[in-house]
Amino acid sequence: MFRTLTASTEYIDDLEAAVADIKAQLDCERNLLAHSAGIVACHYEFALSGALEAICKALPFDTVGAITSAHGTVRGKGTLLLTVMVLTSDDVFFKTALSQSLKTESAKAIEAVYTQNAGAESSAERTAVSEGSPPEKPGLVLAYAPFMVENSGDAYVNVLSRVSGGVPCFGTLAVDDTPDFHNCFMIHNGQYYQDRMALLFLYGNIKPRFFLATISADKVLDRPALITSSEGHLLKEVNGQPVVNYFEEMGLTKASETAYALTSLPFMLDYGDGTPLVARVFVALNENRHAICAGAMPEGATLHLAVFDKDDVLLTTSNSIREALAQAGDVSGMLIYSCLSRTMTLGSDQFAELDMVTKEIGGRLPFMLAYSGGEICPTQVNSDGAINRFHNDTCILCVF
Repeated sequence: MFRTLTASTEYIDDLEAAVADIKAQLDCERNLLAHSAGIVACHYEFALSGALEAICKALPFDTVGAITSAHGTVRGKGTLLLTVMVLTSDDVFFKTALSQSLKTESAKAIEAVYTQNAGAESSAERTAVSEGSPPEKPGLVLAYAPFMVENSGDAYVNVLSRVSGGVPCFGTLAVDDTPDFHNCFMIHNGQYYQDRMALLFLYGNIKPRFFLATISADKVLDRPALITSSEGHLLKEVNGQPVVNYFEEMGLTKASETAYALTSLPFMLDYGDGTPLVARVFVALNENRHAICAGAMPEGATLHLAVFDKDDVLLTTSNSIREALAQAGDVSGMLIYSCLSRTMTLGSDQFAELDMVTKEIGGRLPFMLAYSGGEICPTQVNSDGAINRFHNDTCILCVF
């Protein structure tokens, strides 16, 4: 049996009231099953005030999560809000881990935290793992890390995919509402960090389903270009020419000289392996006139420009919610992360996507939607494992 609960509070400075509010809504003594874990989304003020730590310490299970600029549940939405989404089960076991700093040799830090913690070691853990499934192989990994300009989320995902042997990986990079994103904390058991990764391993009878809302196919411009030189998330050459020449050919020279000016004109990457196109946000030009992007731009991939607008944000998210509800069968909850660039595209109507999700779900199951600095979600899962990808401009759904 698997159950999902949510609880939210707006008490930032009154720590006792915040704890009491969350505990009353969850009613853990009545509602928790044998094994539980919590996923937290909140404004950074909850971390700075101590409310985050107080709430997590008061809960009888481990927690992971990330700061977000805005989020919501069936209970409501807001910016100055903290939510705990609880996963609880009799036949799924949960285990959390915290990495060392990602500032130097992030790949080694992520590999170490996975390999040192992924195994189910105690007898209780082994009992919780379904028969025939090796205890060192989780059925799902939830990953949380801060947004860091110096690192690419693709590097995180690639390491996790490699060391796990293709275990499905889902999660988010933290994002805040400061101009320079200096409070993008990830969360582990009430503590918050700007340079680490938290992992939540799920073992046993867990069969998650994944859905993505990206940019509609008819919004992708039919002018493909080949990435001929890149370095991680730096795009250097397109079609054998400097990337600034590409911007000039597309009539985007002036826009490319302003940070995030091309939010409504994202890149769409075709990896050439039959998987869906992946969105990439252009951030800015660096001092060498290379394009800094919010995700890796691998050489040999084909890129397209796309046109993104409010109507397409709402249409694609609505379609994905409907698909998830129609295909997922008997589900207990839905965890959703949507790229900050999507809410930026909504303009002054920043909660339109959240309102639409609430309407589509219609109170049928608990959910949490939080805005993201980068989304981690498989584009394909089969018997050989998952093809995990890092996304921009995307709304990702994990259905339990």
